[in-house]
Amino acid sequence: MKITVQPLTALAFAPFGDVLDCAGEPDKLINAGLCGRYHDRATLDFSDGQAGISLFNAKPRSLPYSCALLERHPDGSQAFVPMHQNPFLVIVAPDAGGKPGTPLAFITAPGQAINFYKGTWHGVLTPLSAPGLFAVIDRIGPGTNLQEHHLDTPVIIDAP
Repeated sequence: MKITVQPLTALAFAPFGDVLDCAGEPDKLINAGLCGRYHDRATLDFSDGQAGISLFNAKPRSLPYSCALLERHPDGSQAFVPMHQNPFLVIVAPDAGGKPGTPLAFITAPGQAINFYKGTWHGVLTPLSAPGLFAVIDRIGPGTNLQEHHLDTPVIIDAP
């Protein structure tokens, strides 16, 4: 199967999670009017445990990209927040009876981050250039919050 990357928009990504960006007017100005606050942009959802911030440093990949593994976190949402202005690849799939359905692929614009809803099938963190440094906000707690699904045939993701 081959799929084409599409630009990341809030509408297209809505079934899978939140797009985090500074679109539109800020909710309010703070710091003597020198900073716009875009308030509460992600739906953080954890069955138990607590929110934690970890740093990930992923190796860059390139297009076309062969995706052979999807994963999900049944006990908590997961946000990828780049610590750079470079685009990255976001791969998601609807649930199809406990396994991933047909994947979709998005490419972020500078200044965008994403938050996967709890239980959303997604690809691994996939930067397209260095640095691959991200803050990841997800559930920290007991138990296993990771389910992996290896695809029988990898999905090839290519540029438009």
